Amino acid sequence: MPFSPLQKYIIKQAGENTKNRLSRHVLAQYYSNKKKTQDPKLQTKIITKSLERLINQGYLVGFGQKTQHKLFITHIKLTLAGKKMAKKFSGQQAELPIFKTPRLKAKK
Repeated sequence: MPFSPLQKYIIKQAGENTKNRLSRHVLAQYYSNKKKTQDPKLQTKIITKSLERLINQGYLVGFGQKTQHKLFITHIKLTLAGKKMAKKFSGQQAELPIFKTPRLKAKK
């Protein structure tokens, strides 16, 4: 299953966390170093959707409140499968951006 960059970031942050649980406010820092940023409300929706998908896949456990219509996730914790993925992502080499530059013509 391919993971989005945000989902990889979530799993890495939860894996690097020394405490038992990770607050979801830490995950908002993902957008702080991006050049193009969306509306903060949209960022919250995107993070929530990614968390819910990772919970459904069994990589995370979510803590918070559940109402009749909605789930409010305040903290997350990695499962055993999530810890394996965090180790895999931390050992994975980052891709370097390769830019094609035009060659300069040599002067005679």
